[in-house]
Amino acid sequence: MQSTDEELVSSYLEEGDDHAFRQLVERHRDRIFGYLMGMVKDRAVANDIFQDTFVRVIDAMQDGSYSQQGKWLSWVMSIARNAAIDHIRKQKKWADMPHEPDEGRSFWETLEDEAPSADEELHRAEQREWLDKHIEQLSPEQREVLLLRQETDLTFREIAELQDVSINTALGRMRYALKNLREMMKKSDKTSLAGTPDA
Repeated sequence: MQSTDEELVSSYLEEGDDHAFRQLVERHRDRIFGYLMGMVKDRAVANDIFQDTFVRVIDAMQDGSYSQQGKWLSWVMSIARNAAIDHIRKQKKWADMPHEPDEGRSFWETLEDEAPSADEELHRAEQREWLDKHIEQLSPEQREVLLLRQETDLTFREIAELQDVSINTALGRMRYALKNLREMMKKSDKTSLAGTPDA
């Protein structure tokens, strides 16, 4: 039977079991990295922040700062979020984050399980790029709630705690994010139907 997060945490803290910690990282790596990619849109930067996150995690765990039984992932996500926001503030681009569409994989690619044909892959790549472009136009708060829901198993209550808002505010941000995306999609469809000529 697979060990729970808390059992692995206990093995690491009480027995110094590095293998247990590696299991924790491997179990949640894709979710955390996917969230960071969605935040900064740059694979190299996301990787740096990911590494910084786990340096902070190790330091905090060894210092005895972790005390949230059963909430290891949400605790780590709060550290990842702070590390990402620190980076974004340094760049002074919170409202208009850098986007490198050709740099690494889109965070939406982690949702793909099957190996599609070349035509399907091209179509999906275009859809992902189109979706990423519209998500970037959301407010930072709405974009972050959407990413947290897409990339992790965090509940709205946990997301609310991360953002230091009420659960109703977190739910409201998600509702507005989806509403705004739908409106952007409708506008985009109308533009396409208008027959904009190719360059």
